[in-house]
Amino acid sequence: MPVTGQTPDVEPAETAAPSRVRRPGAALAVRLGVAAGVLTVAASGIWFVTRASAPAASPTTTDIPALSVKAVDVQPGSIAPVSAVVAGGADQGTTPQSARPSGGDPLDAWAGKVAGATGIPARALHAYGNAELAMRATDVGCHISWATLAGIGRIESNHGQYGGAVLGADGRPSKPIIGVPLDGSAGVRAISDTDGGRFDGDPVADRAVGPMQFIPSTWMKWASDGNGDRLGDPQQIDDAALAAARYLCAGGRNMASPAGWWAGVLSYNNSTEYAQKVFGLADGYAKSAQQAQAG
Repeated sequence: MPVTGQTPDVEPAETAAPSRVRRPGAALAVRLGVAAGVLTVAASGIWFVTRASAPAASPTTTDIPALSVKAVDVQPGSIAPVSAVVAGGADQGTTPQSARPSGGDPLDAWAGKVAGATGIPARALHAYGNAELAMRATDVGCHISWATLAGIGRIESNHGQYGGAVLGADGRPSKPIIGVPLDGSAGVRAISDTDGGRFDGDPVADRAVGPMQFIPSTWMKWASDGNGDRLGDPQQIDDAALAAARYLCAGGRNMASPAGWWAGVLSYNNSTEYAQKVFGLADGYAKSAQQAQAG
């Protein structure tokens, strides 16, 4: 499972055991989730394609099979029902700049507007929004929300900015985000190395990696291509956000129901306190986005 459990400004690490803090019940979840963040895109839709050729894979990336060009028809209006806070496949990539319709990527305009209201970097918002749209095209029953992914991203790495990192235009932090060794010391689980240090640089114990803090073995199972380069890189936020969305949607989970949402987030980190933090962040982001869209 992905490793998480600490506050955004603390070294990423997994909690030793589930929290005993009581979580809100379904009724409270529904009440808090009524505010919907609205992601509006052009009527022409968003294109998910892969590039004609992929760069050579580095030791820290995973090859993703080539995908055919696919148009996802998105009608104007609310396509990001952040009611997924209560109740957000195939790996689809965003369109390369040269292949986008005139007017650019509608996600960029949305992300730029919502960034100011939420405090989330526009580049990270683009990744979260793209992941939701990709899942809407490939797993229509899940209803994963960008705001849920943003809540997780805030706790895991402050949206790719942990430790003073800066999220670049390419979606990669200016320095790799790598968690503490999972060696069984106080506050962390014991997980022996599963990747020979390929992703985390540690040949002894696993460490969570990237903006969404995946354990290497989990990344190898859920590696995704969110930016259309046919590679899965846990440090690249488009890839990481899409992998997180797929993980949360696994097993036919409906993230638009209270039970499904709590089950999904607790599968990401089995801590009720963690899930409560994600819930509060996601709900706040949803409300802020709604206000920004209405303004």
